[in-house]
Amino acid sequence: MNYMVAHNRMAREMGQVFNSLFAGKPHQFHNGECFTPRVNIVETENDVSLTFEVPGMEKGDIKVTVADGVLTVEGERKVESSDNGKNFVRSEFAYGKFCRSFTLSDNFEAGKVSADYKNGLLTVSMPRKEESKPKQIEVKVE
Repeated sequence: MNYMVAHNRMAREMGQVFNSLFAGKPHQFHNGECFTPRVNIVETENDVSLTFEVPGMEKGDIKVTVADGVLTVEGERKVESSDNGKNFVRSEFAYGKFCRSFTLSDNFEAGKVSADYKNGLLTVSMPRKEESKPKQIEVKVE
């Protein structure tokens, strides 16, 4: 069997497995498994911000905590009900609980961490302590 035939056959079989996993009802995570929302981390001179992709959630479904030097973002995306006459043919959305934790250095003001949720994006801002901000040092020419 040549490479192309084997490749096409494997791709077809994997597609059938994938389709059977998601056919008929929304995919759900159980037994303590979490899905992991993607995150962008951006650093500036004054702060670090983490932006999480968590579309379709309500503010009350998300919890942000800072304790013992660890920032934790957790929540749950609830399964859309099919009781309203909808019959899911296929749903690839991840549902269930998620949890992401990040260890913070001593360079951040833990008491001033803030979170904002808008358009499916959760942005957590962590301001730097004044003494940890970069300082520009003048170079003297002699």
